[in-house]
Amino acid sequence: MDEADRQLLRRCRVRLVRELQVASLWDVLLSRQLFTPAMIEDIQHAGSGSRSDQVRQLVIDLETRGSQALPLFISCLEDTDQDVLASFLRMSRQEEKQNPEAVRPLNLRPVVLGPMGLTPEDLREKTGPLKSTPRKLAPVVLGPEQLWPAKLRPEVLRPEVPRPVDNCSDVCDVCAQEISKQNPDLAYALNADPCGHCLIINNVNFCLESRLTARTGSNIDCEKLQRRFRLLHFTVEVKCDLMAKQMVQALVELARRDHSGLDCCVVVVLSHGCQASHRQFPGAVYGTDGCLVSIEKIVNIFNGASCPSLGGKPKLFFIQACGGEQKDHGFEVACASPEDRTSGSDPESDAVLFQEGPGPFDQPDAVSSLPTPSDIFVSYSTFPGFVSWRDTRRGSWYVETLDGVFEQWAHSEDLQTLLLRVANAVSQKGIYKQIPGCFNFLRKKLFFKM
Repeated sequence: MDEADRQLLRRCRVRLVRELQVASLWDVLLSRQLFTPAMIEDIQHAGSGSRSDQVRQLVIDLETRGSQALPLFISCLEDTDQDVLASFLRMSRQEEKQNPEAVRPLNLRPVVLGPMGLTPEDLREKTGPLKSTPRKLAPVVLGPEQLWPAKLRPEVLRPEVPRPVDNCSDVCDVCAQEISKQNPDLAYALNADPCGHCLIINNVNFCLESRLTARTGSNIDCEKLQRRFRLLHFTVEVKCDLMAKQMVQALVELARRDHSGLDCCVVVVLSHGCQASHRQFPGAVYGTDGCLVSIEKIVNIFNGASCPSLGGKPKLFFIQACGGEQKDHGFEVACASPEDRTSGSDPESDAVLFQEGPGPFDQPDAVSSLPTPSDIFVSYSTFPGFVSWRDTRRGSWYVETLDGVFEQWAHSEDLQTLLLRVANAVSQKGIYKQIPGCFNFLRKKLFFKM
């Protein structure tokens, strides 16, 4: 590999660590004979074995693989559908080949620094009598190498080729994230493997007496989330079509397990829902028998008293269900994209009319107060009181977006930032509008294990 390609790789390393997906890359690298199986194994076990460590080692090893290594690597990116990165590297390489002066050091002439023409007599006039004869100062010659700061890269000195705008911010962001991840006072430690249990309750078919329609498309949501949380190192268990009492029983069984060797716990509920009386957490979800389980009760099952082995550890709840029957028409803004205004299908809602008065959600066990609600994070697919939309062919807007955001950004961003991306993306969909939100009682940042 020539020096220009090496410089390009070093300069793009931050972006590669941030965006490169290595899971599907190994087989392609082997088939192109860019690396041997032994080298792939060494890369996979580099450092802590994390995705970031693997990417860094892969970039380092690429520099030793010959003149065709970078073009082959770019084609491997294209074969694994990483077209954005491939295009970025290819264009950057072409620019540097067309302008080779951009990667060469400037022709800096040595600068001779003497004692600035001052004689001992001059010094005496300025400072008074000298007690000793001043030594003769030898000139110091500084060449181009000495003039460069120790860690200054050649591309910084380019006179005409500007640096990528995001380089500095990328480095700062990556450094800040790495500092957060390594500091136990700033971020939860998710080091166990598996790092925790994930229970997905997927209610699709409801009994006739409940007057609730089948939730077509929910199985797509379930499959996406099952795969996603497995990739995030959770042990995933799926339970389908549970009545209200069965839902509570499944949650209690999970809470009673020994989580002492684990670092986190996730509960996902996919069902119809409605607005409900509450003290802390709004909303309730339906069992297949048409009976309600309040979100408060679900969260309360995992409090410190009921589940001591999860004390001080993050407990995450993802609720795909309506928070009420209101349909949000939104308000017009100039930046709404045409493809988001018409979804190309007829979405359904998970809404059920909320009626005031006595009901199963008003029983004492549904509104019992929580102890100090630390280490709890509840993510709702929609704002309390409003409809949550589900596409019968692609699944719900919320889960589809959540899965896509986690796939692209979970390796580098904390949970709150990820869900801000989800909220922003979902809010731009459809003719009717929807905005996810959360109740956050975490004490630290949460970075998923990759």
